[in-house]
Amino acid sequence: MRAMLISIVKIVLLLYAAICVLVYFVQEKLIFFPEKLRPDVRFTFQVPFEEISLKTQDDVLLNAVLFKADQPQGVIFYLHGNAGSLNSWGDVAPVYTALNYDVFMLDYRGYGKSEGKISGQNQLYQDVQTAYDHLKTRYAERDIIVLGYSIGTGPAAKVAAENQPRLLLLQAPYYSLKDLMTRYFPVLPTFLLKYKFETYKYLPKCTMPVVLFHGEQDEIIYYGSSLKLKKHLKNTDTLVTLAGLGHNGMTSSPQYQAQLQRILQKQ
Repeated sequence: MRAMLISIVKIVLLLYAAICVLVYFVQEKLIFFPEKLRPDVRFTFQVPFEEISLKTQDDVLLNAVLFKADQPQGVIFYLHGNAGSLNSWGDVAPVYTALNYDVFMLDYRGYGKSEGKISGQNQLYQDVQTAYDHLKTRYAERDIIVLGYSIGTGPAAKVAAENQPRLLLLQAPYYSLKDLMTRYFPVLPTFLLKYKFETYKYLPKCTMPVVLFHGEQDEIIYYGSSLKLKKHLKNTDTLVTLAGLGHNGMTSSPQYQAQLQRILQKQ
C-alpha cells in the first residue's frame, strides 16, 4: 500500500511539473488573443484617421492608427486590451474625438497588421516606448494623455512613469499579473510568469495625475485590484468606481463617459 501511495504521489508530481512546463512555454497564448489581419486590409472607421507604420529597434513594423478630432486639445495614447485588433478597438475612438482629443492606437506585435509576435515583457514595453516617442514628434508632451485598458494598463503605467504625459487614465487595471494568477490559479507557482506587469510599482513614480476606472462587477480583473492600487496613488489621484459595470463595454457606458468628461475638463 505504501509503495502504491508513493507511486501515485510521483505520478501526480510529474503531471504537475509537466503542466507547469507547458504553462511556461505557452503563456503567450493564455495571455494574448490577437486578431491577425492581412496587410492589405482597409480600415473603415466613423472618424477621420491616418494609418501609421512604426519600426521597432529590431526592425519589426508595428501598425497604428491616429484618429483625428476637429479641434484637438491633445492626443490620447490608447493601449488596448488583450484580444482583437485595431479593426474592432477603433470603434471606441469616437468617444474621445467627440471630446476634442485625437486618439493614437497601437496594435501590439502579432495583432492586426503588426508584424512579429510578443515574446517578452521588456520587448512589449520597448514597443510602447517607441510609439510614445513617435507621438512626441507630433505633439508637445504636455498634450499627451496615456490611457490603458485591461492588459494595456500595466504598459500604460510604465510608459507614463518613465515620461511626462499630462495625465494617466487606467480602465480596469490589475495590481499585477502575479496577483491575478494567485487569485485565479493558486496552484501554479508565480515564478512561471514572464509577464509581471507590476502596475503597483509604477504608479508611485507617476508625477502626473492618475485616474483609475473600475467596474464594481468586473468578472475578469476583480474590482479589489483597484482598491489595492489606490494605496499606491498620490493624495491628488482618483479611483472612480463604476457601479454595476463589468469588464467589457466600459467605454460605451454613459456613467464612464460622464466621469471622463468631468476629468478632462479639469485638465
